[in-house]
Amino acid sequence: MSSLQYLIFLVLSLVAVVNSTPGFGDLLGHSPTCPSIPVPNPLPYIPLNNHSFVLNGLAGQPPQTRVFNFVLSLGNGAPDGIEREMVVVNGQYPGPIIEANQYDHIVVNVQNLLPNATTLHWHGLYQNGTNYYDGNAAITECAIPPGKSMTYSFDLGEFSGTTWWQMQYTDGVIGGIVVHPTARSPPGLPTWDEDVLVVMQDWYHQTAESLLVEYLSAAGPLGTGAGNEPVPDSATLNGHGQYFSAGSGGSYFTFNFVRGKTYRIRLVNAGSLADIRFSIDNHPLTVIEADGTLIEPTTVAGVSLAVAQRYSVIVHANATANTNGLYWMRSTLLTDMFTYTEPGQNIDIRGVIRYTGSHTPPGTLPNGIHSQDPGPGAALPDLALTTTLVPLMAQTPPPLNHQFTVSFEFDTLPDGSNRPFINNVSWVPLQGTSTLQQVMRNPGGYAPEGLSVAAGGQLIWTETSVQVVQVVVNNLDGGGHPFHLHGHSPWIIGSGPGTYVNQQFNPTNPMHRDTIFIPANSFVVLQFITNNPGLWAFHCHIAWHLMAGLLMQFNSLPFTSAHFNIPPAITTYCAADCPQ
Repeated sequence: MSSLQYLIFLVLSLVAVVNSTPGFGDLLGHSPTCPSIPVPNPLPYIPLNNHSFVLNGLAGQPPQTRVFNFVLSLGNGAPDGIEREMVVVNGQYPGPIIEANQYDHIVVNVQNLLPNATTLHWHGLYQNGTNYYDGNAAITECAIPPGKSMTYSFDLGEFSGTTWWQMQYTDGVIGGIVVHPTARSPPGLPTWDEDVLVVMQDWYHQTAESLLVEYLSAAGPLGTGAGNEPVPDSATLNGHGQYFSAGSGGSYFTFNFVRGKTYRIRLVNAGSLADIRFSIDNHPLTVIEADGTLIEPTTVAGVSLAVAQRYSVIVHANATANTNGLYWMRSTLLTDMFTYTEPGQNIDIRGVIRYTGSHTPPGTLPNGIHSQDPGPGAALPDLALTTTLVPLMAQTPPPLNHQFTVSFEFDTLPDGSNRPFINNVSWVPLQGTSTLQQVMRNPGGYAPEGLSVAAGGQLIWTETSVQVVQVVVNNLDGGGHPFHLHGHSPWIIGSGPGTYVNQQFNPTNPMHRDTIFIPANSFVVLQFITNNPGLWAFHCHIAWHLMAGLLMQFNSLPFTSAHFNIPPAITTYCAADCPQ
């Protein structure tokens, strides 16, 4: 993510929203202090074995420390049949799955063999007491320089459910995180025999850096106009995809079903732009989890996921419609965010469910690669991006102490380019430091109580004590946006079309999740408790919007954060002043 932010920093330095931002003028003078390493020629990547996505059944083990070793490097790969340079972990794409139990301690030793500085972010994890390991370059830490290492060490705490880890969005590095609960399953939760992870990602044939330059320009991608997000060429399902324009066809992820068994399939949209609809031909899906929150079971034909959202579905292996025992898994890119036509694009990505006992040769496909979706075999609705969900275990939010409003929109700049703004501020990453470090040095002054624009153009809401905060978010844009709050799983108190005008909501058991889809020209009201000290990003998870500045921060308990024991490596890497 850091190399992308650097490009933005260079571009936005010409149009900085806050002219007094330090560091713009001497940015290039700092860059020689960042280490450089010889980068070997990228080697062919190793597709993660299909069986690697079957979870190992760690549930029930006592809390323990689990150690993972990640080496970040460049690789050559063709997940959809078109070869390109990509970022891999341990030579693999997708990267290793972190599977653990609630209250385990996780240690990830990261070695950066990339030509640029970077970080890893652990999406959805609370990082209570370890905000500096949240993995946000320029916010909670400084990026790991080329050739250097970082050890992330944190407790999972009370988090359980399905999530993922990430670096850059469009160049490869992603991986699943599955945390099993320690308590018994609550009444009403279905049971299952096997647990499978499915990670879906829209896919580009160009590098993120080149696409970002196009996106931030006045001409836009392919000259289609300022503000048009780069449209993906295809997508992957557990690292496999198909792109037919070049005649290659790609490859298909295949998973074996045993007739009579029940499967929990954990879905992750780890993409950059596209919403994705998942379904399995002739198999209904019963949704039981959203972003780590167990929900009342809901049976549907398909599930739509905004970028960064996760769902778990229960699937019964009892289909009989196809005599060959083969069925398509469908990962379909929804085109609601696409503003132009990408030549050769394939939005219909597929995997294969193969019933054991099928007498077809390995590699046989269910039917035509362009066959129509027959549905689940019953008249069922879809789980849409705006479907109201009900938590399985009821919670009543505590009475609120403070409410404030933020509004975001996109505007055209004098040079003809397009940028996002939250309350008229477009985020630019700090250089040679982080927001957390600035707060630690001046906990009462860098970002005073309430909403402020701190030095460096950082829009921050600060709470110096534990409070129940309600934030109203007005989407003034003509497109939908998946917003993610780090370190929390906020309650969704209410939502509606237009802007918020003091509508009253009193939900008795509101949904809570960490990534909330806000439809075009609408609002959402979120509520959370500021009992997790640190700096927490709140941003659109569409990669291009985040990189262009659609982000603000929550500064919780700064006088507690001031006493964090920041690992020496983070301080050292800030001094290296690598582009973030």
